[in-house]
Amino acid sequence: MPLEGTCEGQMACSTCHVILAEEWFARLQPASEEEEDMLDLAAGVQRFSRLSCQIELTEELDGIEVFVPAEARNAQRY
Repeated sequence: MPLEGTCEGQMACSTCHVILAEEWFARLQPASEEEEDMLDLAAGVQRFSRLSCQIELTEELDGIEVFVPAEARNAQRY
């Protein structure tokens, strides 16, 4: 996957930003306030955007499809 994941899951950047289909997005736990704040710094954010490091993979998510935005922005650099 072309995801940088610069902060290694610490929610200190937005390089793991992905976009999910609505049906998959609805299956996830809601994003925390911290994740929402970090998504505000991500490039190309859409309604169904999440930080992939915050998606807990479970059997119910087997087959999940995510889309990587064409542009990434490292929030640590700002």
